[in-house]
Amino acid sequence: MSLSLYSNYRQRQLEALLEISRALTSRLDLPSLLRTILGYAAEMVRAEVGYVALTTSQQTLRLTTGYVLPSAVFHVLAPYLAQKSPAREFWSEAELRRQLKMVAETAHLPLEQVIALPLVLADDEVVGAIFLFRSGSVAFTTGDRSLLRDFADQAAIAVRNARQMEQLREEKARVEAIIANSPNGVMILDPSLRVIVINRALARITGISPVEAYSKPCRQVLDLSNVSGDHLCLNEQAPPPTSIWYGEGDIVRPGHKRLTVGVTYSPLFDRYGSLINIIVTVTDITRYREAEELKSTFISVISHELKTPVSLIKGYASMLTRKDAEWNADMVAEIGQVIEEESDRLNHLINNLLDASRLQAGALKLELDDISLRHLASTVIERFQTQTDQHTFRLDIPPDLPPVRADARRIRQVFDNLLSNAIKYAPDGGEILVSATVEADQVIVAVHDQGVGIPDEEQGSVFERFYRVDSSLRRSTQGVGLGLYLVRAIIKAHGGDVWLQSTPGTGSTFYFSLPLSQPLQPTHATVENP
Repeated sequence: MSLSLYSNYRQRQLEALLEISRALTSRLDLPSLLRTILGYAAEMVRAEVGYVALTTSQQTLRLTTGYVLPSAVFHVLAPYLAQKSPAREFWSEAELRRQLKMVAETAHLPLEQVIALPLVLADDEVVGAIFLFRSGSVAFTTGDRSLLRDFADQAAIAVRNARQMEQLREEKARVEAIIANSPNGVMILDPSLRVIVINRALARITGISPVEAYSKPCRQVLDLSNVSGDHLCLNEQAPPPTSIWYGEGDIVRPGHKRLTVGVTYSPLFDRYGSLINIIVTVTDITRYREAEELKSTFISVISHELKTPVSLIKGYASMLTRKDAEWNADMVAEIGQVIEEESDRLNHLINNLLDASRLQAGALKLELDDISLRHLASTVIERFQTQTDQHTFRLDIPPDLPPVRADARRIRQVFDNLLSNAIKYAPDGGEILVSATVEADQVIVAVHDQGVGIPDEEQGSVFERFYRVDSSLRRSTQGVGLGLYLVRAIIKAHGGDVWLQSTPGTGSTFYFSLPLSQPLQPTHATVENP
């Protein structure tokens, strides 16, 4: 080759490598980049057919890019390569001659020469190879191999970069999925405390969508009240955090339940120590706060409710044992009645606590039988009528009301609690009505009083443990707030439901439903016990 021809040839090679280098820094995808490299390589050594095969995660070869490669050759080579490993033996002369024959026969071309250049990274990892084929008796020379080595190195770099980008995309997608599906609220801030992203959980907690939150100051997204601890969003004048901050507060939204949240602020720095982002994690701790309040309420209420009857029993018992006093029969009977009533009250309180504990443990058992609600309600009313002179009771349950399948002792407990509440919260007396009707395959029972009623905002909480309606009667009426909780639990255990209607100042009506022993309109379906 003359000096002029070699100079032109070398110039073309350098131009090709420069073009490939530019492509490496562009946004070309890997197949396009490999096609560019393969095309230049084939042109430089006058190859007629070529392809690039890359190593898979299973350490086999996958045909990725072809140069003037007929589809028939692709279909023959793909399964052949899928069985091969990029081991040193694959580059042997015998293996390459086998490929040459396969490609030549399938493409119907007089190909006689083949060359393979492994794509090797700096750590000697083989990530694939370039295969080139041409006709004629002139073999690929050492110069050709040296020239193609540059193209192979560029291809190896492209594969490495593409795999690193793919790994970054996978990691990014994984992190985004973790953030999006985290049960806790997550918010990412820039160094100026503006929101970059919030996840679905935080959007649900705050009522602000991710689109609305973007670029807002975090104090506008995480608006807290009753705060305690450290809050970066609420203290924008504070220096950037160098460690994790934690604080608590309430999120109050009109028409929604107040939420208590714990907020963790975690700074993220680059390798030079500059603040990049702040990761804010918001955890709903409402139930833990409620559990603490419930515990305090339980201790306070129980200590008070237990102390009162115990003190009365002890006081009256001490009176009877005094040797310096003589009691007539009427006084002894009166003292005995007080002791008996307070003992019953104490026993009732203990039973309610035990039942609440059994419910919590899922150990409340029912002894089901066919029972008459009219007879049961009548018995309970007779007993309560002797306990009050200010209230009148009326029973409006038809004699032919069908029986229900229920535990008589537990349903009596339901009536006891509902009638006891009706008396407590109707201090001026009035009528207490117990009625029942049949609807579909169930009986609906109603207990109506003419008492103080329940405010609308408290009606959703009256069936919770230890909850007592906040009214002027709260301090003057006995109880620990377990009655309606037990009512709901017992009725739910029977497969029924419980609800109420109340108007402050005019009274309340509590309803519960129970399934009939036999459906009024039996179907042809077979129902099996679970």
